[in-house]
Amino acid sequence: MDSSPIIAIATAPGRGGVGIIRISGKDLSPVMQKLFGALSPSVLPLTPRHAYYLPFSDHENNLIDKGIVLYFKAPHSYTGEEVLELQGHGGPIVLQMLQERCLEAGKTIGLRLAEPGEFTRRAFMNDKLDLAQAEAVADLIEATTEAAARSASRSLSGVFSREIHELVDQIVQLRALVESSLDFPEEDIEFVQKANASGRLASIRELLENIFVQAAQGALLREGLHVVLAGQVNVGKSSLLNKLAGNNVAIVTPIAGTTRDKVVETIQINGVPITLIDTAGLRTDQDTSDEVEKIGIERAWGEISRADIILHLLDASQGPTRNDEKVAAEFPDGIPVIQVWNKIDLSGHRPSVDHILDTTQVYLSTHDGSGIDLLRDELLRIAGWHQTGESNYLARERHLVAMKVAGEHLAIASQQIAQEKPALDLLAEELRLAQDALNSITGNFSSDDLLGVIFSRFCIGK
Repeated sequence: MDSSPIIAIATAPGRGGVGIIRISGKDLSPVMQKLFGALSPSVLPLTPRHAYYLPFSDHENNLIDKGIVLYFKAPHSYTGEEVLELQGHGGPIVLQMLQERCLEAGKTIGLRLAEPGEFTRRAFMNDKLDLAQAEAVADLIEATTEAAARSASRSLSGVFSREIHELVDQIVQLRALVESSLDFPEEDIEFVQKANASGRLASIRELLENIFVQAAQGALLREGLHVVLAGQVNVGKSSLLNKLAGNNVAIVTPIAGTTRDKVVETIQINGVPITLIDTAGLRTDQDTSDEVEKIGIERAWGEISRADIILHLLDASQGPTRNDEKVAAEFPDGIPVIQVWNKIDLSGHRPSVDHILDTTQVYLSTHDGSGIDLLRDELLRIAGWHQTGESNYLARERHLVAMKVAGEHLAIASQQIAQEKPALDLLAEELRLAQDALNSITGNFSSDDLLGVIFSRFCIGK
């Protein structure tokens, strides 16, 4: 990795009360000398972790701004390198002028603009954070609910990483037992049996399953749900969107086809972010001369194909129709569908949830709000939200994939060890592969390509 000193504006674009510029490198004394040597020579060298109120000037000593200066000496900094932070007023022009001045002052040491996520990547490379903690930095910034923010904060503090490390340590101990027994071919099987290798492996698999459940909850907090409201015209899709959102975000009229394009609203249920997409009413016969409506229907099917859950709205006061069945038949395979029977205030049904074979039906009324909470609970149930509290940590899809891979290798190892004469070399190899999969979560074993993808999605200045 390029180890040149880097600089970036660390605060969000736009105007603000305070703007921060961050510089990181192995030796920043030439930059500090040029920035402060002329107007404030008495403060040099800067005392680490001491706040200075200093003038910021250009190369001709014309004042740009005044603000706070903080210096962090390596390795006691966010990146593990020397870090200099200039905190001035948050005007975009002021910050650009100050950044240009810093680049000019650091030209002799190769100071350059930072790439997205480069500060955090250096923290990872310098062992200030492991990879799961580094990802939690971005997750904390991007959190859309309080529950997600708290879980990301716990991941950043190392809760998730410690559980993975504990799991890896147990696998390493079992690997050591199995591989050391390979040196004694006459006694290896008996030795493994006496050491209760089978029991240890069962304990490891149980621990992995418990961590996976928590991680899946954390991934749900991070990713949220993509829920699409679909159905024929005038069944109450927009009314349901407004009820779930608690606000009149969609226009509702008795006129069929009022919704022409998708309406998107993000809500949260028990801290889980849910993106609701209201779509145009579906006509299976496509019998419409309205070009705008045709485009709306095409976009509706596009959203349905990308959904995590489909809410199929039906009119309980009329009962199922042939067109409702045609719409349902067109839904993509593999996407959970909840049949939402609306207008029970007109049909006489009671608010309820019915599970018939593989079909979930929710009876509700968008007119008086009865049954809406039942639908909220059903969304969380189908999504896999099994607890009333929040996850102990935030997780990503790649973490779940790594744990699934590790679980598959441990399952094969369990089958191998259950045999009367297990092949210990194959058992050792499956344990090694499981360990490698788990190590990829914290970055103890990660390719440069993976690191590049992860950190490129960070914001600049972090």
